[in-house]
Amino acid sequence: MTDRPSAPPLRDNIMRGIALRCGAAACFSLMSALLKLASRDGVGAPEMLFYRALFGLPVVLAWVLMGPGLGALRTQRPLAHLGRSVLGISSIMCTFQALILLPLADATTIGFTAPIFATILSALFLAERIGRHRWLAVAAGFAGVAIVMRPGGSGHEVPLIGVGIGLLAALGTAGVTITLRQIGTTENVAAIVFWFFFCSVVVGAALLPFFGRAHAPLTWLLLALGGVAGGLMQLLMTASLRAAPVSVLSPFDYLQIVGTILLGWLFWHQGPSINTLAGAALIASSGFYTVWREHRLRRDRPVPATQPVT
Repeated sequence: MTDRPSAPPLRDNIMRGIALRCGAAACFSLMSALLKLASRDGVGAPEMLFYRALFGLPVVLAWVLMGPGLGALRTQRPLAHLGRSVLGISSIMCTFQALILLPLADATTIGFTAPIFATILSALFLAERIGRHRWLAVAAGFAGVAIVMRPGGSGHEVPLIGVGIGLLAALGTAGVTITLRQIGTTENVAAIVFWFFFCSVVVGAALLPFFGRAHAPLTWLLLALGGVAGGLMQLLMTASLRAAPVSVLSPFDYLQIVGTILLGWLFWHQGPSINTLAGAALIASSGFYTVWREHRLRRDRPVPATQPVT
């Protein structure tokens, strides 16, 4: 009886997942910087929504055709996709508006409060038990936001409206995370990604007559490259989850802060303030601790006979 070929070592899969996640973080940073550059020519959040989806959709469709195939786009729950898209579009519109109003590093840092909001929403809507350790991590994360806001009149305060919109974006992202955990048990990843991009194109096209305007050729190029980077980010992030557990990958998302700091210096010659660095460190620490705590609890918890597919 011949032996079956051995599976690839787990370490190889994890390293591949980490590399893909780092690529996703780089694409996010690049997309954010390109769209913020485009905003200097008057590009608003509705236009960013449309062109990001328009130029990203072919990337997603090519991935579908080369991978799972068009059959994977069939859905059993169209209303669930519609609800997810409404929530996701609202969130990404707030994300783009925060990019317009805030320095690049600050907008990215505030966006990382999404896991904090996800913890709160999990307790409220999924009846998950949240211990005191995770609540302390939540408090630390919000303290980091307060530091980024630069209270005390230092003369370099960020616009409060921008911070508020950034927090709304993070709250929406957390809501999307909760929604994906629910619909991901029955829907293919390809369907989830494709229909969100499709709905974004439809909504963006509907808004374009009211918010669209003519731009310089360079601005169109920035929007096109930003859309491609956004599509690649989505695909790399999805692929990373197939290779390694989310508890291993999540800490590498914080490379987005590093990327936006470097690009902010490159394009705007603007380095991060001490408040931004301190707030980012506190928010990242709360995220790291939450991931570590969840990993430890899952390791110590008895594994049920049947686990849902996420």
